[in-house]
Amino acid sequence: VDEVFQFFADAGNLEMLTPPWLNFEILTPGRIEMHAGTIIQYALKVHHLPVHWTTAISEWNPPHEFVDVQLRGPYILWHHRHKFQCLGNETRMIDEIHYRLPLGCIGRATHWLFVERDLRRIFDYRAGIVEQQFRVSST
Repeated sequence: VDEVFQFFADAGNLEMLTPPWLNFEILTPGRIEMHAGTIIQYALKVHHLPVHWTTAISEWNPPHEFVDVQLRGPYILWHHRHKFQCLGNETRMIDEIHYRLPLGCIGRATHWLFVERDLRRIFDYRAGIVEQQFRVSST
């Protein structure tokens, strides 16, 4: 658990954990120390459209969990809890994500057409990278 948590605690690993088709880039300069209150700025492309995203670490409980929330970005609400559980010699990683899109009916249609599928692909990619780095059971 400690080793997997530390991997996620290093913001520099976010680029490795993000699919290349998103052209993800951390904009926050220098080394990022993760703790409650840390703010990170990113740029990425979603379906070739540029997106700037700012998140804050709202909860920090090593090595068990942390939460990032969107301060600026494409969602009305983005609350992402990362949980790490010890299962003997393995670690279970759990992503709990609560989000809401803007624009009412248009946002719901966009969710149905793109967003849900895109998020599944992004987190499946992330799970594959984590499995390559560690022996991890992810859900």
